[in-house]
Amino acid sequence: MTPTAQGAAVTRDGTRISYRRTAASDGSPRVVFVHSLALDHSIWDRVVERLTGRADQVAVDCRGHGASGRSGSPYTVEQFGDDIADVLDHLGWESATIVGCSMGGCVAQAFAARHPERVDSAVFVDTTAWYGPDAPSEWAERARNAREKGLASLVPFQLERWFGDAFRAAEPKLMKSLADLFTANDLDSYTATCEMLGATDLRTASATITCPTVVLVGEHDRATPPPMAETLAALLGAGSPTVVPGTRHLTPLENPSAVLNALEQVTPALTVSESA
Repeated sequence: MTPTAQGAAVTRDGTRISYRRTAASDGSPRVVFVHSLALDHSIWDRVVERLTGRADQVAVDCRGHGASGRSGSPYTVEQFGDDIADVLDHLGWESATIVGCSMGGCVAQAFAARHPERVDSAVFVDTTAWYGPDAPSEWAERARNAREKGLASLVPFQLERWFGDAFRAAEPKLMKSLADLFTANDLDSYTATCEMLGATDLRTASATITCPTVVLVGEHDRATPPPMAETLAALLGAGSPTVVPGTRHLTPLENPSAVLNALEQVTPALTVSESA
């Protein structure tokens, strides 16, 4: 196979899940990346680039996102987790390291809890097992604002929530790309995913995860702040979370080195070289 290729798997309910695979030599560690709400596999580009040749990598588009199918709503995080298992079946992979950011971290938890034999290790980035007692109403309000005011109206809020001020100022092309990606979302799928996150409570399921795990959180994350990461790490028995200095909510883009370091911790066969 070529080093980087687009592909698609068909899930158990017939939904097409798109992915991008960056292959490596036989025997290399296998890593699956799961993105955050309303974005796609590209949030992992800066991590994937640095791992090229060292790991066989697959970055998925969750259902309702990117180039994947929109069917299956109302959505559940368990359904999204099963989609990852179906992608592994399609690839012929028995297991892999799972890495998820924000929504993708919830999906990664669901996958690891439901399919423990398929998880070699896990990195949960800027995420939580539960958004709290007010989550259903808060996520419903976000979905309502998107419907009533349009996704474009949420862009300033999202960019400020995702990244620190200095990073936004230094990366205008990236900000434009992410804004375009966000506003291109299917509104029904966005609404269904917001409702899914509002209903998500993985506290019991995540406490059953026993694979090697790192919890990573941006120092200034407002969406899933460090106390949420501390709670998640305690559920997992993963010690203290790794707090990434000067970073907000999308660590894979703002500080990819932190994700690489976490991957190296949980994947003994992986050696990361930043100079490559």
